[in-house]
Amino acid sequence: MAAAGLNGRRGRSRDFSDQRLWSSTPTDTARRLRPGLAAVADQVIDEITLRIPEYARPADSVYIKVIKLAVDEALRQFVDRIENPSRPWEPDVFRTIGRGEANEGRNLEPLQTALRLGARVAWRRLTEQSETLGLTPQHLYDLGEAIFVYLDQLADAAAEGFDEARAHAAGEIERRRHRLMDLLLSQPPASPDAIADLAKTAGWRLPKTVAGVALEDHSGGYRPPSLPPDVLSGIDRPHPCLIVPDPNGPGQAQTLEAGLRGWKAAIGPAVPLSAAATSLRWAREALELRKRGVLTEERGLLRCSDHMATLIVFKDEELVNALAEVRLAPLAHLRPSQQDRLAETLLAWLRHGRGAGEVAARLHVHPQTVRYRLRQLEELYGDQLADPDIRFELEIVLRARRPVTPGTS
Repeated sequence: MAAAGLNGRRGRSRDFSDQRLWSSTPTDTARRLRPGLAAVADQVIDEITLRIPEYARPADSVYIKVIKLAVDEALRQFVDRIENPSRPWEPDVFRTIGRGEANEGRNLEPLQTALRLGARVAWRRLTEQSETLGLTPQHLYDLGEAIFVYLDQLADAAAEGFDEARAHAAGEIERRRHRLMDLLLSQPPASPDAIADLAKTAGWRLPKTVAGVALEDHSGGYRPPSLPPDVLSGIDRPHPCLIVPDPNGPGQAQTLEAGLRGWKAAIGPAVPLSAAATSLRWAREALELRKRGVLTEERGLLRCSDHMATLIVFKDEELVNALAEVRLAPLAHLRPSQQDRLAETLLAWLRHGRGAGEVAARLHVHPQTVRYRLRQLEELYGDQLADPDIRFELEIVLRARRPVTPGTS
């Protein structure tokens, strides 16, 4: 950033309070300089507006007044210091200028160029009038060095104001983004106009779709996620979350995976902006199922779109449990271990085909073992396994019965 001072060395060891540079000049020099300051100021302003495009605003009377104020103040304080070397430095005007540069969306390079131009004009006038002013070569040397010290002081004051404005703007943008997230997740949904207005002031481009991301609360145990600037972050919320714009866009999946490395997270389906809360709700449900061991996704980012059937099944567990009592009744008289083996086999058979070889490969057991279990299931269920509606209900209750065995998903 160009806020590093005129020579890229902000905070140099040269001290503006070094009175030696100012004390060597006769104090009556200030009295002789003051009558010509207005002419010098006009010349400086002409140079600045002519040579620096950012300041060439002849039609902007307010801006011209600001430049004139800055130049007049810089010359006044310089001459005052010659008259009274111990006079306190007054940086407020130049901090204000730095804030203005930040608010205009510029860096400090134009301002630094303007300061150098002003110093060049002032130095030229001093050397031209040195005999009239009674200045010796040593006086001129000391004043030249004082000008450089003064330039550093002006640049540092402007940089402080610049940094303050940037920090304030960043904080304000962050507050607006937090408020935008509140609106997007509100129930009932906020009006599209309210969201659009706040998104504009928050510098957030309205996407076609969004997805909610639920995060496990690590309470500071992991580094903060490294996320693109267009992702709305609610890491500090009681239930940490994100809102991702256009989640199916090019490269978004890889970017999220990389940014959330080390975090356990779930991303909801892509939905219209008005349904952001719904997407986040699904993501939180998926994350909860992962904690319970129902979803055994090994990657850091769990995607609801990969597990929609399971999420639907677990939406009303009481109803699923009631259905399970009916559909799993043929297994109820068996020992728990037998129930588990037959339920696992039946689910694999329903999901992956009715060949013993395919089921055996999924379960990592011998095909003969699968054939034996399938014969048991045929004896227990009879003609029910030929009914597609019953098979569908069986798959639902078997999926909900216990976590899917790794390798069978």
